[in-house]
Amino acid sequence: MPAYAIAHLRDAAPHAEIAEYIERITATFEPYGGRFLVHGTRHETKEGSWPGAVVVIGFPSIAEARAWWDSPAYQEIAPLRSRHIEGDIILVEGVPDGYDPAATAKAIREALPAE
Repeated sequence: MPAYAIAHLRDAAPHAEIAEYIERITATFEPYGGRFLVHGTRHETKEGSWPGAVVVIGFPSIAEARAWWDSPAYQEIAPLRSRHIEGDIILVEGVPDGYDPAATAKAIREALPAE
């Protein structure tokens, strides 16, 4: 099942360490099957507030996403970003092929108290 590293980054000011981080990050996730799905593109906020930028890196599985995050190669460069950009980063598992949201709705309905 696919998995994703999703970053909501705010307050990014130009800095040489950020440029270095961007230059080096691809080499840290490629060994784990990672690839950029969203990076450096504009987004439209339809509800709520979403200042800043979004980055999405896709992985073949949550195991690969975790292995990348915990890898010495990534941990070595992470401070280049975190010293200069505030943000939130999550790892999340995707849905399997053939996912049917109707099954989720059914489970919710079955969990509701009887009327």
